[in-house]
Amino acid sequence: MQQLPEPDLDYLQKVLLEMLAIPSPTGFTDTIVRYVAERLEEIGIPFEMTRRGTIRGTLKGKQSSPDRAVSAHLDTIGAIVRELQDNGRLGLAAVGCWSSRFAEGSRVSVFTDHGVIRGSVLPLMASGHAFNTAVDQLPISWDHVELRLDAYCSTRADCESLGISVGDFVAFDPLPEFTESGHISARHLDDKAGVAALLTALKAIKESGIEPEIDCHPLFTITEEVGSGAAAALPWDVSEFVGIDIAPVAPGQQSSEHTVSVAMQDSGGPYDYHLSRQLLRLAEENEVPVRRDLFRYYHSDAQSAVTAGHDIRTALLAFGCDATHGYERTHIDSLKALSRLLAAYLLSPPVFASDAQPAQGSLERFSHQLEHDAQMESDTRLPTVDSLWRPRDQDA
Repeated sequence: MQQLPEPDLDYLQKVLLEMLAIPSPTGFTDTIVRYVAERLEEIGIPFEMTRRGTIRGTLKGKQSSPDRAVSAHLDTIGAIVRELQDNGRLGLAAVGCWSSRFAEGSRVSVFTDHGVIRGSVLPLMASGHAFNTAVDQLPISWDHVELRLDAYCSTRADCESLGISVGDFVAFDPLPEFTESGHISARHLDDKAGVAALLTALKAIKESGIEPEIDCHPLFTITEEVGSGAAAALPWDVSEFVGIDIAPVAPGQQSSEHTVSVAMQDSGGPYDYHLSRQLLRLAEENEVPVRRDLFRYYHSDAQSAVTAGHDIRTALLAFGCDATHGYERTHIDSLKALSRLLAAYLLSPPVFASDAQPAQGSLERFSHQLEHDAQMESDTRLPTVDSLWRPRDQDA
């Protein structure tokens, strides 16, 4: 087994911090796309971009088929202006799926067609001195928050004079903090931390000079938070697709802020048996701390690729993170584990070389999950067919 190139953790944290400083709610991603494209140029990964900005790179291997792809997304949750209110404040709609509970109290930027205006997202009853305990009785929903602008703005006409329109994007401040304990806290670690881990793995491979076994295509998508992600991102002969995303650390979950997670299932159903277990084997062989987990309320780029009709094996790698889609926290341990496992995967042979071509009517090259005898073995002993059934001519 070849020596695994070690990730540059200083680089990982640098690019993560720089990406966190770039607002990128779904639909407002041009700047973050440019940033990541520049990092790929520095690393030496050729790429192309789709019309809207999905980045499709190519890390050349010893053979070109079957290819593999790994995907992380550049877009984040956010909001959009849905209403200019008579009191000069703005009604909001969520971009992506997240609770207004996590929006309350946030500092934000509103991107108009002509500039940027700062403000705060507040509950409709925002002052305990005015509303007393009624503040605590206010329902939690996007209909019960509003955006207060840092501008002279007390009427709808004032909003219009500032150039604000329905459909303007609202980005929430990331508030990053990197502590000496190795913890990283910020909004939008989903999935900028995953992007940073992938860029770091690619950098380590290029600097090592090790040639991958097969062509690999790093993808950076821009609409994962609204479900379409990698749907139109695979023009190549891809047989394996590994998504990179966030693993919730919470009661009932198995993920940890100090390991990488292999997701066995999410809202779209189970991931590929063979590819997932290949990732687990690679983690064991390379001493990467890993957990298995299931995500019940969760969709990924891998699922969007399958839904789009691609005949591919899919798996999902994720960094452990507390308070997902809120004020998120992970640890450098998890990002290191993710980057190392990605490097191991990108340098590994395909799960099945035969995936380059369909089986075409033959079972000879088709996969096994368990050998037939083992799979059919059961503690419950069933009678044989012959003991229960006799031909009619034997009944007389």
